[in-house]
Amino acid sequence: MRDIVFTRMSGWIPNVIREDGELQLMLGAGADANHEPRTFTFSISEAHLAVIREDLARHLLLWSAVLPLCDAAGTRGRLDENAATALLDTILLGEPADVDALFRRIRWDRSRLIAHGADIGLLERGQVCAAMRTATETSNGKRAQEYHADRRRAERGAVLGPLDAAILRFTGRYLHGATVPRRIPDAVDPALLPEVMRVIATAEQACAGMRIGRDPRRGSRATDRRDWHRMEAAVEAAVRRAHPELVDDAVRTVSFLMCSEAAARSRNTPMEDDEDAVGLSVDVGGSARKTVLSFTDDKGVEKKWLRDSPRSAAAEFWEFVADRSAADNEVFTIEDEEMGEGIQLHLYADSIARITTLRKGDGRSDPQYRVEYRLVDGIGGYRNLVSAFVRGGYAALEQHGPWMSDVAEFERARRRRNAQ
Repeated sequence: MRDIVFTRMSGWIPNVIREDGELQLMLGAGADANHEPRTFTFSISEAHLAVIREDLARHLLLWSAVLPLCDAAGTRGRLDENAATALLDTILLGEPADVDALFRRIRWDRSRLIAHGADIGLLERGQVCAAMRTATETSNGKRAQEYHADRRRAERGAVLGPLDAAILRFTGRYLHGATVPRRIPDAVDPALLPEVMRVIATAEQACAGMRIGRDPRRGSRATDRRDWHRMEAAVEAAVRRAHPELVDDAVRTVSFLMCSEAAARSRNTPMEDDEDAVGLSVDVGGSARKTVLSFTDDKGVEKKWLRDSPRSAAAEFWEFVADRSAADNEVFTIEDEEMGEGIQLHLYADSIARITTLRKGDGRSDPQYRVEYRLVDGIGGYRNLVSAFVRGGYAALEQHGPWMSDVAEFERARRRRNAQ
């Protein structure tokens, strides 16, 4: 038979129960092997119960000291009841100096006390009893999270000023540096918000006119890393010049915000608009001269682009790449069968080949082709070459050389670039 003898408003603070006539402290902590919450109990006396009823601070201190014992029990182990019982007299009945001395010797859950309003400065100086004078029955988990975030920053030498902290709160990255930033003005002290917005304005001016294009080589929603790094560098340089007092965490957060917003705009832009934005759209006259273009990948999958298609050839090709590109599928071809020419993109090697038919096969002999190679500088280079081909064919690529017909020479050039 189990009866609840004493409980506080917050259900997580340990309860006192009576089971088979014996007083016990009962608390939930951790989880079992099936991820169900674990419950632990150990015996206490009437004297201990009296303090627990009357003294919230001592109750919370006991909880903080017992939690590491529950953690040590793991998913299946038993609570070390002897160790738990040994804590009772000192924490609940001892003098404040003795309690402070005990907490210097044992493991205890600092975040639990901070969440319940303990004075952080006193806790860090080892004055746990004095720190608990500000304790509250209700818990504020965010306060403990912020404390640990500050500790992590301090460990790597980053100390935030008021404006630094306000910027991190504005972007939602005060607690977790991996959080994708967003704009949360309500999270900032109104007195600091104008200063935060001045920093944001500096960043926006630094990247005005810049964009982060998509990189279909890595999927339909991937963006160009080079564009990202270019915008990141521009924003960080401008913010550091205008606001030299900001720490690196704040500066990087602002640049991350600008880049992530630009990347989101790009991901939500139709492929045709994405091509237009970088000046690579195919002109009507060029595309009208072509009847059909064939797109193929390294797996033999083919897609046709027709002259009366509502979308540009470049847009449809890059969508084909985004849908089909994979670690084992990194060679894509655009072929104009009518003209006997095409280009082949080698995404694994940052290179491209242009191909033209010198002599068609006639049944007695195979066709003869000219194949020339060129190194490519990132997705921007690929976009330029694809656009030039769909606009003007093989001949339009001449100005984008040098082109190498000697395979050995090309391989040497590729190895030299990779070595750099």
